[in-house]
Order: sequence, then structure tokens, then C-alpha cells
Amino acid sequence: MSGNETKVESFEYKAEMKQLLNLIIHSLYTHPEIFLRELISNASDALNKVRYVQLTNDAIIDKDKELQIRITVDEKAKSFSIEDNGIGMTKEELIANIGTVASSGTLEFIKKMKEENKSAGDLIGQFGVGFYATFMVTDSVVIETRYADKDAQGYRWVSDGGGSYTIEAIEKAERGTKISFILKDERKEYAENHTVKEIINKYSNFADYPIYIGDEKINKVEALWKKSKSELVKEEVNEFYKFITNDFADPLDYLHLSIESAGADFKALLFIPSRAPEELLAMRHHHKSLQLYVNKVMIMDDCKDLVPEYLRFVRGVVDTADLPLNVSREMIQNSPVMGTIRTALTNKIIAWLQNMAQNDVVKYMLFYKDFSALLKTGVSTDFLNREKLIDLLRFETSATKPGDMVSLKEYADRTKETQKEIYYLAGDSRAAIESNPNFEYFRKHAIEVIYLIDPIDVFVVPSIHEYDKKSLKAIDKDDITLDAEDTKENKNDTALSQSLVAVFKNVLKDKVEDVRVSKRLVDSAVTLITGKGMDRHMEHMMKAMGRDTPASKRILEINLDHPIIQNLSKKHLANVPEETLNKYIVHLFETAQFADGDIPSKPAYVKRMIDIMQEATKQ
Repeated sequence: MSGNETKVESFEYKAEMKQLLNLIIHSLYTHPEIFLRELISNASDALNKVRYVQLTNDAIIDKDKELQIRITVDEKAKSFSIEDNGIGMTKEELIANIGTVASSGTLEFIKKMKEENKSAGDLIGQFGVGFYATFMVTDSVVIETRYADKDAQGYRWVSDGGGSYTIEAIEKAERGTKISFILKDERKEYAENHTVKEIINKYSNFADYPIYIGDEKINKVEALWKKSKSELVKEEVNEFYKFITNDFADPLDYLHLSIESAGADFKALLFIPSRAPEELLAMRHHHKSLQLYVNKVMIMDDCKDLVPEYLRFVRGVVDTADLPLNVSREMIQNSPVMGTIRTALTNKIIAWLQNMAQNDVVKYMLFYKDFSALLKTGVSTDFLNREKLIDLLRFETSATKPGDMVSLKEYADRTKETQKEIYYLAGDSRAAIESNPNFEYFRKHAIEVIYLIDPIDVFVVPSIHEYDKKSLKAIDKDDITLDAEDTKENKNDTALSQSLVAVFKNVLKDKVEDVRVSKRLVDSAVTLITGKGMDRHMEHMMKAMGRDTPASKRILEINLDHPIIQNLSKKHLANVPEETLNKYIVHLFETAQFADGDIPSKPAYVKRMIDIMQEATKQ
């Protein structure tokens, strides 16, 4: 070793580098744990390079040694070191590479974030700062490195991140790089074994090379998404799912993807949980979705941009080499690579569900029970895949057993040729729907009706409008088409009855949109249907969401065949006191409201009912 090689040389950072370091160390990050992810990533890169060089260069030292990363911490001394036996660095590489924090424009980007007071937390794990992230946890760093060639010299690099660094030649027998430092007092937790293990499991568990703390290997779980589909073992996949999600149960199903396209190459291992977590059922946005990796290094623990909102029940890992490790949230949102991945994932997940719905009905219905509320929102938000999503919908109907469900296609395939509409009715339960007076005609004539029991159905189904060239119609609306053979002219529709209808209209003129003779009632005296206004279930849903929605007037239909209506006709003919007749009419109207789940004044309703009963029980 010559004399000039042993002397300590000092180097100044460039002006831009000084500014960037100051921002990184003192202003930007609130999650300093990211330093360890960066150091492990750099070590993995060095090991990748030496693995490649070993294949072609016999002059590489330590050729037969296991490629590994070793971390040593001392809680009492607050010391930390990380060492790899990778390619190492020459003096020239120390000068050129260690000073490279990020790509051109990084300084301007970070300055802008700071000026706009944007949350630095949004950048953690997405905007890599390389080796210099270490200065968030220490005041001074020592690098000892030796290039892998047999004739290479070892070097020590030292800096406090303030504006300069030194390099000196040293004796180093083994190839690779060791980075060591003393932690700041406020960062001393990073000298604790359990803290370091947690960080490795969070960010670097799937690194290509073993990471040791002492004699313990920390990264024990394989990156299964890198395997071929044929190599996957179900039990192994289930354990992997539990590891990345902290779920105790096995997943309902999984999908392995390996996509090579002009826009982006990526691999993915996706899961549908066996049950929906509470935060997902409550539509809370903090429910985690997919993890995004770049070459097996996690850069986002919850990348909501990978799939549309209605598919965020899918868990798992997506890994691509087509994104830089130092990628920001803004870059992700605007990246054509991310757009390509998102489109491909959406198509594959929908195809996955289609295959399940067709070939494993039991499994699909288990999925549908917990996740359909989220899936249904895609009908109104993803117009490109709208038709596919509509075919994934399932409903109970008047032709199914309780709990059994059918698709719109199954419904349409078994309708009569003369039926030009698909009928549905919303209700709080199956029993509530089947007791609805508007259902009587359809039950009598065995016409299948779809039951909208899930509250979100009242938003989704009316937006479909048409399926298989048949209009979708609510049977409690006035615009449905009933078979003429089933609705022949009513024998009781006389001039007297029409006169009674006129009385109904006069008494209820401020309460209803109209009064009509019903062709849909069979057993009930009256019913309320929707005309121009919003239907009752939609009104209730809007109110439950805190929307100030004024109640719409409804249309009252009366059944001229019903004994009560015929008795009222007789009383009308007998010229009973107007007050009495009006009382019966109002009570019938409010009874229809009550049956519809809505009544304006319960005390008044009860008092009127008692009055009517007193009159009816007079001797």
C-alpha cells in the first residue's frame, strides 16, 4: 500500500447535494425507520451484482461464501451496523455512487412538497432517498468497503452529512460493504433487536438474500408470487396470506398472475378473504388493499391505486420491475405503468370472479355474501366493465327458496315470451316484500319478481334500466305493463265506483299525487305506488345517509273488488255524513302508508281507528 493511498482525503458535496441532504435529514421525513429498508435494498443490489459477476470472473474473492446480509446492534452502546458480502465499491465508485441520492429534479420536488406543507408521511416508502436516509437516525456514518476483485483495495468513507466526507485506504480482507454508526439518543430504539426485526418483516421480508441478526435468520417467508403457478402449494399459500394480512383464517381463494405486456411486466398473488373485516363492511377507507413491491422491496403497504374502489376487498402483493424504487404517490397516480397494471388487474379479478360464479357456485356465494355490497358499486362507477359486473349480481326472487339467489340471466332465460319486463320490488326483508300489496298480482299469476333486500340494491338495480332487451321495472311504480288477459275490465268499475274515486281524490288532494282504480291488487283494499317522485326505499336510504330529502306524494290505488271499498260505495250511495266517509278514506290512506313503512302521526291514526271500531261495534 503506497503512502498516498493511506492518507485521509476530504471531498466537498456539490451545492445541490448539500441542500438536498439538509431537507432529507432535517425537514422531510417523519418515519425514520425507512433508513433500514434503504440500506437492505442497497445491500441486495450489491449481492445481485456479485452473483452475476461470479458466473464470468474467476478473480472474484470469497467465491464460495453464502451471499447474505448481517445486521449487528448493541442496545447499550446504541450502535448499528449492516454488512453484505456483495460486489463492494472502488474509490471511484464511492465518490460517484454514494453521492447519488435520487434522480434529477428530486430537489425541486422535495422543496415544492415542503413549501406546500404537504404531508411528508405520504412520501414514506415511496420516495427513496437511498443511503442518505441513514442520517435521519445518526450524526455520522462510516462505510468500509472492498471491491470483489482479488487485487482490490479496501476503503473507509466517513461523513456527518453536513457538507463533506473523507475517504482513506484501509486493510479489508473480505469483499463487500459494511455501514456502521452510533444512533442519536432519540433514535435509540433502532438498536433493539425486536424493533429491527419488525422493520425487516414490514419492508424487506422477501429480499432475495438471507438477513441475519446474530445467528437468527429474519426473513423466513418466501416471495411466493415469484414462483410459477404450478409450484404453489395450497398450505404454503395460505400461510403466506396470513403473514401479509395478519388474518387468522385461510383465504377463500387466491389468484397467481404473471403478466408480460408492452405497457408493464408484473407478478401478483391475490387473495379474497374468507370473511370481510369490519372496517370494509363499514366502507371505511383505512381498510388495506394491495401491497406494491418493486423487485421484492415493498414501497407501499396499501396501494389503493392498483385496483378500483369496488375491488378493494382483494388483498395480496403486486411486484413490478417497471417502477423505480423511489416512486412518489404523485408519480404512481400519473404513471402509465400503473395505469397498465391497474387495467390488467381489474380485468383479471373480474375474470376470476366470473369463473368462480360459473364453476364453483358455493364458493362464489360465500364471496357474494360478504363482498357484494362493495362489488355492486362498480356497476355505477366502472362503465367499461359494467356489463360484466351486472352479470355477477345475484338476487333472491319469488321463485327461489329463502337464501338462494339467481343472476339476471337466469331470470331472463325463464320468463314467458310475452313478458317484456323484468320485475323487482325493494323491501327490508323477504317477508316484508311478500306481504306488500303490490306483490299480490304477481303472486297470483306466478310472475317472478326480484327481491331487493340489500339496501344498496335500490341504487344499483334502477340504474341498469335494461337487460336482455327487457326493461327493469319496480312493481310499486305506475309505469309497469300488466298482461291484458290478467287485467280484464273490473265488473265493479261502475259510475258509482268512479264517483267514489272522485271523493277519494277530493279528500286526499293535498296528500297524494292521484287516486286510481287498481289492476294489481288482489287481496288488499288499497296500496300506494310511486308516480313521478322518488320511491319510498330510495327516500329512506337518502335520509339514512343524512340527505335532506322531502317526501314525495304517492299514487293511491283502490281495489274495487274489496269488501271495504264496496261497503264504502254503499255508504256513499246512502249519503252517510261527509265527515264519516272522509274519516274512513283518510284511515285507509294512512293504513296504506303504515303498510308501506311510513305514517305521519301515530297518535292520530290510533285515535281514528278506535273511533271507527266504536262505530262498528254499536248495537
